[in-house]
Amino acid sequence: MSKQPDFDLTGKVALVTGASRGIGQAIAEAYAAAGAKVVLASRKQAALDEVAELISSKGGEALPIAAHTGDDAAINELVAKATEAFGGIDIVVNNAATNPHFGPMLTAEESHWDKILDVNVKGYFRVAKGCVPSMRARGGGKIINIASIAGLAPQPGMGVYCVSKVAVLMMTEVLAAELAADNIQVNAIAPGFIKTKFSAAIWSNPQLNEMVMKQIPQGRMAAPEELTGMALYLASDASSFTTGATMLIDGGQFIGNSIQ
Repeated sequence: MSKQPDFDLTGKVALVTGASRGIGQAIAEAYAAAGAKVVLASRKQAALDEVAELISSKGGEALPIAAHTGDDAAINELVAKATEAFGGIDIVVNNAATNPHFGPMLTAEESHWDKILDVNVKGYFRVAKGCVPSMRARGGGKIINIASIAGLAPQPGMGVYCVSKVAVLMMTEVLAAELAADNIQVNAIAPGFIKTKFSAAIWSNPQLNEMVMKQIPQGRMAAPEELTGMALYLASDASSFTTGATMLIDGGQFIGNSIQ
């Protein structure tokens, strides 16, 4: 009989950025429930402490470390603390992102471009670069980049953010090819509209929200927890032959309502 897919993460160490809320928090909780030791990273220690306490109350193990992915020194310290506490890193979820500009692309300032690309693209690069040596030493690993449907099709008012997410998709493919020989699988999850604080500019604006809902065949935004099944698959041995892929979770938005 063929081996059944194994989604157990017992003995694994997972680093999740942007873990203080939303998608990052949901993924961190799911990994802890699957047996992983979870390193929680975000800018604000107090918010991370709350998530760590929640995970602990459910029998999981989490280490909260405040770190800014735009800072090389902070990333190096984050990896060092994670390694000291848990022995290394097996799984990375690059989730921390920002979008300080909302509106037509040509109204964006240079500072908006710099901030978005530094966090959304270079931040992912920094975290991957910092963690790959540990993965190699441990015989392999998983890198999961949270991209977006915004990297596959233009979204209203989010032009610069869209550009950053296109870059994340290509980074995923390049790293997947370069790290395959090290038994490191690199994949991306491209969410559609997820109801979090990050997407509040959309769902809190009735006109924009109505426009977006018309684009989604399922007619709603997702909860962060609806991404965790795919995140668990990509972090586990079940995805041992999946690399360089982009997993779209969007309620059908990309295919649209063309046949309705």
